[in-house]
Amino acid sequence: MEAEYLEEERYLRAQKQVKKLKGFYWHLFWYLAVNIWMTLQRINFEVFTEEGINKTLFEFEIYATWFFWGIGIVFHGIHVLGKNVRFTKEWEERKIKEFMDKE
Repeated sequence: MEAEYLEEERYLRAQKQVKKLKGFYWHLFWYLAVNIWMTLQRINFEVFTEEGINKTLFEFEIYATWFFWGIGIVFHGIHVLGKNVRFTKEWEERKIKEFMDKE
């Protein structure tokens, strides 16, 4: 009986770790989506100015969000990433088992 309880507890902790990993991947997805959109908007706007796109590509303003949010992404990744980076159902089950086996 106690062994079943411990096994379930290990499963729940492993499941929590998998959710953290999924959270990181969603964070990374939104980082890319938002920054690509913002960069394209800025470049599109600058095409219609006198300076044109050539000067725009070398301004820090375009890359500031990439840079500072990227620092957060790096620390988030360091905190939660494991060896596997595939995001499938099989990967989830494998990671859950891996976290359970560690305990």
